[in-house]
Amino acid sequence: MITISHITIRFGGKALFDDITFTINPRDRIGLVGKNGAGKSSLLKLLAKLHRADEGEIITPNAYTIGYLPQDGITAAGKTVFDEVASHVFTRALELNDKVHKLSDELTIRTDYESDEYSKILHDMSDANDEFIRLGGATMRADIESILNGLGFTTADMDRLCEEFSGGWQMRIELGKILLRKPDCILLDEPTNHLDIESVQWLEQFLKNYEGAVVLVSHDKTFLDTVTNRTIEITNGDIDDYNCAYSKYLEQRAERRSIQMSAAANQEREIAQQERFIERFKAKASFASRAQSRVKMLDKIERIEVEEEDTSSIRFQFPPAPRSGLSVVETHGLNKSYGTKHVLHDIEFSLGRGERVAFVGKNGEGKSTFSRLIAGSDEFEGTLTLGHNVVIGYYEQHQAESLDSDASVFDIIDRAAKGEMRTKIRSLLGAFLFSGDSVNKKVRVLSGGEKSRLAMAKLLLEPVNLLILDEPTNHLDMKSKDVLKQALMDYEGALIVVSHDRDFLQGLTTKVIEFREGKLTEYLGDIYGYLQARKLESFRQLEASRAEKASAKEEKKPMQVEREQNKQKDNETRKIKRSIEQCEERIAELESTIKQLDSKLADAEFYKQKDFSTTVEQHNKAKEELARKMEEWAALSEQLS
Repeated sequence: MITISHITIRFGGKALFDDITFTINPRDRIGLVGKNGAGKSSLLKLLAKLHRADEGEIITPNAYTIGYLPQDGITAAGKTVFDEVASHVFTRALELNDKVHKLSDELTIRTDYESDEYSKILHDMSDANDEFIRLGGATMRADIESILNGLGFTTADMDRLCEEFSGGWQMRIELGKILLRKPDCILLDEPTNHLDIESVQWLEQFLKNYEGAVVLVSHDKTFLDTVTNRTIEITNGDIDDYNCAYSKYLEQRAERRSIQMSAAANQEREIAQQERFIERFKAKASFASRAQSRVKMLDKIERIEVEEEDTSSIRFQFPPAPRSGLSVVETHGLNKSYGTKHVLHDIEFSLGRGERVAFVGKNGEGKSTFSRLIAGSDEFEGTLTLGHNVVIGYYEQHQAESLDSDASVFDIIDRAAKGEMRTKIRSLLGAFLFSGDSVNKKVRVLSGGEKSRLAMAKLLLEPVNLLILDEPTNHLDMKSKDVLKQALMDYEGALIVVSHDRDFLQGLTTKVIEFREGKLTEYLGDIYGYLQARKLESFRQLEASRAEKASAKEEKKPMQVEREQNKQKDNETRKIKRSIEQCEERIAELESTIKQLDSKLADAEFYKQKDFSTTVEQHNKAKEELARKMEEWAALSEQLS
């Protein structure tokens, strides 16, 4: 358990935290939320004891261990991935293994089998081996591979040098070390920034089942909802603690604020009434004592304060897209290699005017590479043709980090602005929360979210009809992500977005392109339709694998094999049909439930009931489940077409 007691931190005379107190319990799964710059990362560094508070203290039990993953800045070199992890996590086990080998070598050259010294060596070797096994040395390689495989590394990657991997993969190595150490508390600052969808889903399950405490900062709503059971909001130097996951916290915060506002309004009316009585009767002798009594009563009233709501958020919309030809991008036989590594092979891809596509797949499969090729930022083999009048706006994955660190916020936009936009620089920066003196801040002192907002602002300097966004939500807070998503929903040009944020992608695109082993596979629908289809494919692959193993044990006649294949196909079809029927039944139930709840919610008297929020929650959950079931039904129906 960690106790944060009356912590205060000041920067330049302003309190980042002002006398905050809370406790982290052994099985807590805490999501830290708040706008960029609120102090989420600073609080994690404080818990990791990398920073010190101006006032207050953080109390931890003796031998309490903490694992901390920062947003970036971790690099390793000089060792293979396996040796890097093993040397940091299994240090003692490796020392014991060396000791066992040395003692074993010594025994092979000794002949004094009956001596006390020989017996002592045997005893020491046995003790060292027992401790080696207790510390997990015997299963060390399997344990390391299990965690790193979950984070996206292949078995072959274990023997590659760490310096061969990019910054995002370096962060995965560090995350793997933390998970293998099994500290009492894990602190994670934007862990999903470095992971693909499959790895994010694996990490969700790992953290849900983790025995220690977890405190994390994330702008991935789905990740927070899946992992956390408690939400701490940092706002205006203070914290609000909610015993629930993110989506429920939003509801409870809105409900609590509504109750506060109602109570404050009632109190103000009561105070105004008492003040009118005092003013009217204070001069009359017969009522003077009563008036004075009410004055004293008012002095004792503890005024209800409504929580100050942080309403700051970026606000923008993309300029109208110039009209392009029907075909925006088309490739034929496109290949891309880096040395001997073939990233993309014989790619056939087309994007039409106004089409919206999500690129997904494991990191390293070519999503960012293909985005760069379309944007004209890299060379390739084959054919890539842009359509008539296509104007590209490109946001690179690490574009925020590539900004000139010595330039000011204003300089970055001023250098890129042309024509009429030069007169609108300050208005544009204001829309992205840079105003007053903040436009003169150097890029090097900006937070990750501020750099991302600045890089995004550059995209609005000229109209485009093809937007290519590579991980645009990294470092953006929840409000900024929502604004960006709405702006993209309103954008009329073609869109390619690379992202692992499922909540951000939901409903944003009409097609998903999966990158796997140098090839592209197309799925119609949004991200959840894709994930459902992939589950069905994985199931069929598993069934096919079982069938292959069975056939390897016993050679069968062609007719018998064909009959069994047809039978298996029929079974699969029946299973899918049953699933479709179950979906349709559930859809009908949900539609009926929503209709009943709609009639309740339409009645103004209903909101006077104490438990109205429970019905609202049931209504929201029913609508969410209905949307998921409709996507599931569509994906299943696609399997039969």
